[in-house]
Amino acid sequence: MINLVKKMTKEQRTIIRYSISFKQKVVREIETEGLLIAAARRRYGISGSQTIQSWLKRYGKNHLLNKVIRVETKTEKDRVKELEAEVKKLKIALADSTLEKRALEILIDVVNEHYDTDVKKNLGSTSSAKQPGKTDK
Repeated sequence: MINLVKKMTKEQRTIIRYSISFKQKVVREIETEGLLIAAARRRYGISGSQTIQSWLKRYGKNHLLNKVIRVETKTEKDRVKELEAEVKKLKIALADSTLEKRALEILIDVVNEHYDTDVKKNLGSTSSAKQPGKTDK
């Protein structure tokens, strides 16, 4: 009797660990020499796409990563606060006027149902005696 045994082979992966001094060297070259991150990856054979970025965050000055720093004067900050307050007031005013408009529309609908008429149509028409061009006899 022959026993067939299937061997499960695991794919061998090589894990590369970099020393702190090596990481600092790469970061220093990028920061001082202006070496591009892609060029550093090619030069040292670093395969991870985010590896050097994480080294820059940890060991570097972080100035080469995409970061927005906004410098404002006190008057600019005050102006921004004033504009934000004005926007808030305008939003409240818009909400109030929207509610008022909706309430008037509902009131017109209630009047139309109660008096069995169309207030919007009747509002625009006037009696023939008040129309211009007509004369009273």
